[in-house]
Amino acid sequence: MPTNVFFNNYDHTQEQLLYEDLVIESIQIYGHDVYYIPRTLNNYDELYTEDTISSYENAYDLEMYVKSVDGFTGDGIFLSKYGLEIRDEVIFTVSKRRFEKQITSIDETRNTPKEGDLIYFPLNKKSFQIKFVDYKPFFYQHGQLQTYDLVCELFEYSGEDFSTGIIDIDEVQTKFDYDVLEDALQMESDGAYMFTENGQYLLMGHIDTSTQDLGSDNIPIQDEQEEDNIFDWSELDPFSEGEY
Repeated sequence: MPTNVFFNNYDHTQEQLLYEDLVIESIQIYGHDVYYIPRTLNNYDELYTEDTISSYENAYDLEMYVKSVDGFTGDGIFLSKYGLEIRDEVIFTVSKRRFEKQITSIDETRNTPKEGDLIYFPLNKKSFQIKFVDYKPFFYQHGQLQTYDLVCELFEYSGEDFSTGIIDIDEVQTKFDYDVLEDALQMESDGAYMFTENGQYLLMGHIDTSTQDLGSDNIPIQDEQEEDNIFDWSELDPFSEGEY
């Protein structure tokens, strides 16, 4: 049986625009103002498909709807072998037209959201990294796609450069970045930093193993152990019946 000719949801452009306007208005009513922070790749490795020197240089104001209305999802807070970790996840919904107007019109290379970009959420003052972009969260209502769903995870800083000009966003670098000069050795006379033969800073705890014989024996360590009696096996086994 053919579909009803009086209700065609895929050829009426005006109905599609009306539906998209309603979606945008709903996001602006129930959503939140966030900052979309695109990632700049400075040293992309095509073999490992990763970039070790990423930077975040711009931040765009954009409204998004928090789809995870019940709270943060993911693994949450748990104790791993590396210590306490927080792996909160959240899903943001953004209008396709609003993304193009606020971001693509300024930067033509950013035509869609991309994995690796950040979203700064002022509600809890945290940055979330996009792990997956769902380009088809719905199946073509009225023959058009109106939104993207962005699956994000709490961002973990790993040496990226932040220069967006927004203090709340850029302070993650000043808070977590490692300053090599904090562990660099200085001269007592004039306070000048000391360098290795390779021109690198000489850090505290640095050991030059180039002159050591890694294959040497451990006789001196064994002799010292026997003299100090590190292990004492003279006590009886408390679980035995008076025997060793």
